[in-house]
Amino acid sequence: MNKGVFFLRCAVVGLLAILAVGFVTMLLWNWLIPTLFNGPVITYWQALGLLLLSKILFWGFGKKHHHDHKAPYWKKRFQDKFSSLDPADREAFKQKMKEKWCRWEQQSDASENPTVKD
Repeated sequence: MNKGVFFLRCAVVGLLAILAVGFVTMLLWNWLIPTLFNGPVITYWQALGLLLLSKILFWGFGKKHHHDHKAPYWKKRFQDKFSSLDPADREAFKQKMKEKWCRWEQQSDASENPTVKD
């Protein structure tokens, strides 16, 4: 496919998406806000302005990535330390963590098999 045609199609689809989102925003605003909060009825251009304002306030401009997908420093450090342990130490660590943080398993086992003492 020609790059020019592809670009033109993407531009048309983007423009239609902006028009549709603006129209849906206007309909939702005019359906909910006047009834719920006694607010004003807005026009299509005001709805587009609200969308632009929300983009500026909540997302900003020029940001390529909203989240850094790299693992946090502590996670990499923990993985390095955990992988360097020998198997016996690793199992001991896992057992300590289970004892400290997985008490609910012990409690659920006790509630399923209650022992009656006379």
